[in-house]
Amino acid sequence: MTDVAPAPSPPQAKLSASGYDLTPPTAAERQTLEASLTREEAEVLLHHGTEAAFCGGLLNNKTDGAYCCRLCGLPLFRAKTKFESGTGWPSFYAPIDEAHVKAIRDTSYGMVRIETQCARCDSHQGHVFPDGPAPTRLRYCINSISLSFVPNGEPLPDPLHRGDPPVDAA
Repeated sequence: MTDVAPAPSPPQAKLSASGYDLTPPTAAERQTLEASLTREEAEVLLHHGTEAAFCGGLLNNKTDGAYCCRLCGLPLFRAKTKFESGTGWPSFYAPIDEAHVKAIRDTSYGMVRIETQCARCDSHQGHVFPDGPAPTRLRYCINSISLSFVPNGEPLPDPLHRGDPPVDAA
């Protein structure tokens, strides 16, 4: 009789407080996600680039809904937290769930900033600064090209087939 090792268990889903699966994509899933990007999207999301100021397609969007990670679809910001900062990039004062956005110390270009990344797929979103409005006094300065917008009532993008819940309109 030979010993047979049990099949490995699938990874336990890591859920945010708001119920979204934050488990990182597998290597195969990541490859599929990255293959869907344009050259410009890949430069920002994967290589920490920045789109030109005042050129992003979501800068002047005033529709109610959710702003999701362009790469993996995780909802990051609600439209009601968006404000006009005058910087040339969409700005938000709070994420949908703090667990959805990672803060990483960034010392590139001879300065110290806090980079924001999607907590599920690690894609570059932008930076957060301590000069936003109340109630948080934070300004999440995000590249339009890093986001996809979903109007209220529409299904969220689900490229990883996670079956994430709809965004709470609250």
